[in-house]
Amino acid sequence: MKPPETAETVALARDAADPLAAFRDRFLLPAGKIYLNGNSLGAASKDAVASVQRVLEEWRQLGIGGWLAGETPWFHYAEKVGAMAAGLVGAGADEVVATGTTTLNIHALVSTFFAPQRRRSKILADELTFPTALYALQGQVRMKGLDPEKHLLLARSADGRTLDEDRIAALMDKDVAVALLPSVLYRSAQLLDMGYLTRAAHKKGIIIGFDCAHSVGAVPHDFSAIDPDFAVWCGYKHLNAGPGSTAFLYLNRRHFDRQPLLAGWFGYEKERQFDLAVDFAHQRSAGGWQVSSPGILAVAAAEGALKIVLEAGIGRIREKSLALTSYLIDLVDILLAGPPYSFRVASPREPGRRGGHVALERDQDALPVSAALKQMGVVVDFRAPSTIRISPAPLYNTYHEVWTVVQRLKEIIDRGLFREQDPARPAVP
Repeated sequence: MKPPETAETVALARDAADPLAAFRDRFLLPAGKIYLNGNSLGAASKDAVASVQRVLEEWRQLGIGGWLAGETPWFHYAEKVGAMAAGLVGAGADEVVATGTTTLNIHALVSTFFAPQRRRSKILADELTFPTALYALQGQVRMKGLDPEKHLLLARSADGRTLDEDRIAALMDKDVAVALLPSVLYRSAQLLDMGYLTRAAHKKGIIIGFDCAHSVGAVPHDFSAIDPDFAVWCGYKHLNAGPGSTAFLYLNRRHFDRQPLLAGWFGYEKERQFDLAVDFAHQRSAGGWQVSSPGILAVAAAEGALKIVLEAGIGRIREKSLALTSYLIDLVDILLAGPPYSFRVASPREPGRRGGHVALERDQDALPVSAALKQMGVVVDFRAPSTIRISPAPLYNTYHEVWTVVQRLKEIIDRGLFREQDPARPAVP
């Protein structure tokens, strides 16, 4: 007789048939923990550590000579790693560069494209995006001598969890110069229809970019088909490149001749960079939007981490990601939806509309429940006021770990373990 979906044997059977199972051994997972927090900080891999160690040895042996004599010359490292990442988003090798941070790259790109005129003087964003984007956009508006209250237009959510693409498109009028939207919402994991939004923006003559921090490495993109003007994403979530790792910048090649306004010497034409000329002449590629010298050790970690992602294949990663999150949703529906558990799935249930994590909500005690999970060795994160985010990573998490986290949640409620937790939110929840 077929075992019920909630049986432990079902999880174990899925793990036994998992074509990506061998990749787990390539990661250095925290001892004694079930690590389900890859949407916030991906786990360390042996490949990333080896890449950093190689560059450290180059530094030791070559000193400054590493800029041209490293296994990958450091002078071209950011472009090489950017080209590796380009394969994950369907972009040309010269349209992506590993550089800066997500927020710095937003500033670099928006400062280039936001040139307000008498009529086109607004930036369109949304109220559910990760706030760093809003802070950057507010700053960009103020730098142009304008008021964010009037010139930063925010698409609103009807339910506090998701956005409606039609409502966003309806805001794209002749007053909007630039739009910056998320690919995946960081709370609910809703995956927006980037192609539809890009077409709607271009129809109205609007430059559009996307913050893909919560999708690249978990969701395949095809920028050659979607045709956005620009995009940014970090390296430390689904790409597993380490805390505060280098970020990535995509620039559609039709904009290579534009002048970067947040200019810096590492965006200079590579062949003439050490001419150290007074006038800035930028590289005609995404690399022209680099500001400072790359953090070579951070780029090295990204190189090693990307090798695993590319070897596994973003298509297979996406397939397992959807299988893991769908399994989690099914178990929550069966075991945790009714009282006294009362958990709600706040992520889209349609697989094609969901990113790489699942958001669970509980009206009461969500923070202490999250803390109790961590005390039991299950690493997740909490977003106020009532969301627990669980992100099973296809390269190193298992179906049995998903099954276990649901059992732990059930135990926490059954035994009242959440009542033993400090109700105060820690600095990093």
